[in-house]
Amino acid sequence: MTDMRHLTRGPTGRQLIALSAPLLVGNILQQLYNAVDAVIVGRFVGDSAFGAVGVAGSVMNLFLFLISGGCDGVGALLSQFYGAEDGKTFRRDFYLSGVFGAGASVMLTVLGLLALPGLLAVLQTPASVAGYARDYLRIIFLGFPAAFAYLLTSSMLRAAGSTGASLCFLALAMGVNLALDLGLVAGLSMGVRGAALATVLAQTLAAGLCAVYLRLRFPELMFRRADMVLDLPLLKRTAHFSFVTALHMCSLYIGKLLVQGTVNSLGEDAIIAFTAATRVEGFANSFGDSGSAAMAVFVGQNTGAGEDRRVRDGFFQGQKLLLSFGVFMSLVMILGAEPCLRLVLPAGNESGLGPAMDYLRLVACFYLFNFLGSGLAGYFRGRGRVNVPVIGATGHISLRVVLSFLLAPLVGLPAVALATGLGWIGVVAFWSVLVARDLRRLS
Repeated sequence: MTDMRHLTRGPTGRQLIALSAPLLVGNILQQLYNAVDAVIVGRFVGDSAFGAVGVAGSVMNLFLFLISGGCDGVGALLSQFYGAEDGKTFRRDFYLSGVFGAGASVMLTVLGLLALPGLLAVLQTPASVAGYARDYLRIIFLGFPAAFAYLLTSSMLRAAGSTGASLCFLALAMGVNLALDLGLVAGLSMGVRGAALATVLAQTLAAGLCAVYLRLRFPELMFRRADMVLDLPLLKRTAHFSFVTALHMCSLYIGKLLVQGTVNSLGEDAIIAFTAATRVEGFANSFGDSGSAAMAVFVGQNTGAGEDRRVRDGFFQGQKLLLSFGVFMSLVMILGAEPCLRLVLPAGNESGLGPAMDYLRLVACFYLFNFLGSGLAGYFRGRGRVNVPVIGATGHISLRVVLSFLLAPLVGLPAVALATGLGWIGVVAFWSVLVARDLRRLS
């Protein structure tokens, strides 16, 4: 394998920053990508449609994070193969992941279409919102194979330490999505269907460009005819990594779905406020997500290469970086809650502003734990201990759902923020004990 950016040598801190920066920009663009639909729909269709895109986002992310989590699991394994300079196994695993993952994404499309009416009913979605959400999601579900193709190729590039190319394609796709949104929603009055179609077409473009780039720029990473074999032990190992990581991501969004159900029971104003707040919060989460992904790649490559000292150094420097991100984003969300929310709330909507600000400012007080938890989860993925994040996330989500259900009818959206923050504190405490034990074994 040719050397693109081996992370098993060189300055640790600089490499983590070089990894994190494109991932951060990419995550922010992804949040803009998701927010564009909601903002344009809110401006040109109305408040109910805006709330519907928020509800649809909770349902959509349940499925998309199954796909994304599975690709992250593959990426963690590929980073170990890359660090060990095992190009043959890298390519073979890429082939197996592509074939079986494509089949799984088609199955998720069918499952989503069949389960959609029941999911909206379970979420207690108001009738004024449910119709819009159903129209939006039916089209989004059909785009799952394209989303899988982009996420898998991006994970493969990330495993090799190359994070800039997929960022460029995502930026281009976002521009296309915005143009199509304006054309289909504002110009042709297609409503939420137009917004969903714009998203799917932009995802398809990004997937195609990423695949072509891989073929032309990094042919040594692409599987060949000799690599297209059914390696059952490797498939079993890959399936384990993918399934457990997908379960981790899915458990987070099952919890968010249940919380969304609690919010929906508070009425349409609460749905609009929560939709706006979570759109803003998504941008803050981008910092933690990028640090987690960079941690997983760095630790994975050095674990594969047997560089235990660099694993330790990378973990501590990565957590310092995430600590800085956490403090910074807490201040931004507390001080800038109102102007940020006004950017995403439908024009003229004032009833949702107060509750949304209360939620954002309270949840921001806990963001330090959120970001440190992201780094801990990335460490475990890089080490191949993919079961650990699932256990911690399950406890976090359980606490969040129970407290939200009990307290939200009494105090509204701030109860969801408090429940979320307490869950982050608990999971960071649990994971920190396990990381300390692992690091002692490396010393």
